[in-house]
Amino acid sequence: MTLQSPVLDGSQKLLHVGYLESLALVERLHRLLLDVIKDEFERLGLLDINSVQALLLFNIGENEVTAGELKTRGFYQGSNVSYNLKKLVELGYMHHQRSELDRRSVRVRVTEKGRRIQSTLADLFQRHAEIMQRKSITDAQAMDGVNHCLRRVERFWMDQIRYIY
Repeated sequence: MTLQSPVLDGSQKLLHVGYLESLALVERLHRLLLDVIKDEFERLGLLDINSVQALLLFNIGENEVTAGELKTRGFYQGSNVSYNLKKLVELGYMHHQRSELDRRSVRVRVTEKGRRIQSTLADLFQRHAEIMQRKSITDAQAMDGVNHCLRRVERFWMDQIRYIY
């Protein structure tokens, strides 16, 4: 017995092809973002931190969080978070402290050194936004439309995970 794909009409085929292209783009864009950050850090001589760790610092912002909270927010995968948080603490980019209520839980927050990384990324992203607007690559309205669509896909995927069992 062979598995056959369903017969799709023209608009269904277009949607299917478009969806697959979007999946590939999201994947490539994430890898490219990490490469862009890596290149910027190499240019600035910031060689002790990698792009995943820098993005982790950027996304934490001013919050004090646990590795579990970062996982549940959907930012990072389990062992990857723990490893990178440990490295960031060792390098002085983050401060960690055991929770008073649950001694197994460690809360982390960004140090002054980590805030400099956050600022470096914020400057990089601001510069990119300005260049993209100046070169007519995108504008605020188009970016809002892209973000709206991506949030809807995100909600759909979250629903798929929640209701699969």
